[in-house]
Amino acid sequence: MAFLNALPGAVAEGLIWGLMAIGVYISFKILDIADLTVDGSICTGGCVCAVLITNGVPFYVSILVAFIAGMLAGAVTGFLHTALGIPSILAGILSQLMLYSVNLAILGGKSLVSLVGGTHTVLLSMSNNKMAIVTLGVIIACVIVLLWLFFYTEIGLTLKSTGDNPDMSRAQGINVKKNKVIGLAISNGIVALAGALLAQYKGSANINDGRGAIVIGLAAIFIGLSVSLKIKPNFVVSLIGVVGGGVVYYIVYNFVILLGLKTDYLKMLSAIIVAVFLAVPYLKGEYFKKQKSLPIEQGGEPNA
Repeated sequence: MAFLNALPGAVAEGLIWGLMAIGVYISFKILDIADLTVDGSICTGGCVCAVLITNGVPFYVSILVAFIAGMLAGAVTGFLHTALGIPSILAGILSQLMLYSVNLAILGGKSLVSLVGGTHTVLLSMSNNKMAIVTLGVIIACVIVLLWLFFYTEIGLTLKSTGDNPDMSRAQGINVKKNKVIGLAISNGIVALAGALLAQYKGSANINDGRGAIVIGLAAIFIGLSVSLKIKPNFVVSLIGVVGGGVVYYIVYNFVILLGLKTDYLKMLSAIIVAVFLAVPYLKGEYFKKQKSLPIEQGGEPNA
């Protein structure tokens, strides 16, 4: 019964992190960049949104500004990588470090800004999980549709080609550097959007909210893609699978907590989940390679 009671909250929070994972999917799968900026940009989105709402700005304007702030953070990472020649993973780490100070400044030097109490109007709240799930479902559906439309425009297709084969794209006259900046900006904009929704859902923005976000995003991606690719490997299904992966992750996360696992070990659990979903396809491939190399009398497969 405790698990069933916690399920709506797990689904709602899983949808938020699933939205964040869509941003990670754009950088990690489409651009083929391991971007660690997300640990900072999700917190940036939450901090910007919370501070604006507490100062009387409508929640929809606050969410939009948070999205733009995330895009700027991603653009900084892209600039460090493309204009200054810093490797993408280091550029993300540098942006993440800078964002910690930026986020602290946004919060006015405090570690937390609360949205609980007062007359603050928010889009969703953990006090009404059913409404939060419906609201998040609509937002995620809109984001997926907009991304689907964007990535089938000329700019979107060049972004895909940049991730698939940057050398060939460059040979075709595509500005690969500009595309990387645009892609990272969009990715972190979506991550910051998720951060803004998370702050409203939780009722606060904390300077440490983004720690381990990249691990959760990767877990959602690999859980979701392991299922969605078996259905129909297209762009929309993949994004839906990524969101579903976020929900599954948080359901498992809450189930493990209810079993009594100490919260000190939850980050380790996240890392183990990602490691398992990364290792299984490799081990499966190695197993079939070994089976093919065995003689038929030992269980090997006959040559075609």
